Amino acid sequence: MSNFLLVQTLNGISFGALLFLLASGLSLIYGIMKIVNIAHGSFFMLGAYVGLSVILRTHSFVLGALVGGLSVGILGLAMERGFLRKFPLQPLPQMMITLGFALVFRDLALLIWGGDPYTLPCPKILQGSTQIFQAVFPVYRLFVIGAAAAVAIGLWVFNEKTMVGAKLRAAVDDHEMAGGVGLNVPLISGCMFGLGSFLAAFGGVMAGPIFGVYPGLDFELLSLAFVVVLVGGRGSLLGSVVGGILVGLIDNFGKALLPELSYFTIFAPMAIIVAIKPSGLFGKE
Repeated sequence: MSNFLLVQTLNGISFGALLFLLASGLSLIYGIMKIVNIAHGSFFMLGAYVGLSVILRTHSFVLGALVGGLSVGILGLAMERGFLRKFPLQPLPQMMITLGFALVFRDLALLIWGGDPYTLPCPKILQGSTQIFQAVFPVYRLFVIGAAAAVAIGLWVFNEKTMVGAKLRAAVDDHEMAGGVGLNVPLISGCMFGLGSFLAAFGGVMAGPIFGVYPGLDFELLSLAFVVVLVGGRGSLLGSVVGGILVGLIDNFGKALLPELSYFTIFAPMAIIVAIKPSGLFGKE
């Protein structure tokens, strides 16, 4: 029983780490731009597909992760500058634009990579398992936890210790006041949209050796990303970390113990948290 709890806990944390990579950008995008980005799951899926293509040609997982993240980050930046910026602080047009892009990206992925599921090759150095106490656990999942932790620390240092991060926090706290004191909020918003797209795509490559990539992955994970944002709090980095871990653990234990109620075990706690604290655990009122 103790081995079961340990393995499921580590599985939940590793899944939560991937959800953090997906939800952190979504949370900050909403915090600054107030955009409900329906295409965010598509960035996760496209990152995995691009990373797969690069890895198969270069046999370099690191290069695949970088190219997948950067290419989708540039795509997200172009999408924000070319379309979303024309409708500032207009939730409905922005949401419909991102929904349209999500459908376009899904069809393009189906056209380019086909409908078969693929599993990204795991780096040889990270293959195999290791023993933790009496439990055996895959090395790659531990690597994913470490990589997400490194990203979280990097984002925290950027957000809390740099001048750009201070401007970012100002834009999250009060969009209009930040613009009133001379901050270039559109530039900050565009860069944040690109960064959020990069994080989602990078998470897609990291998840590839575990979950693979297939048509429908975008909307499948998008709902969980929104749960993380609602639970943790919109615009909060700490909320994305805590929300990702909580949702990962609840989802994993729910599927292991009550598979027929897996959706209930996710959305019921979310509804309770939002009912008690509408802004989320770490969101500002």
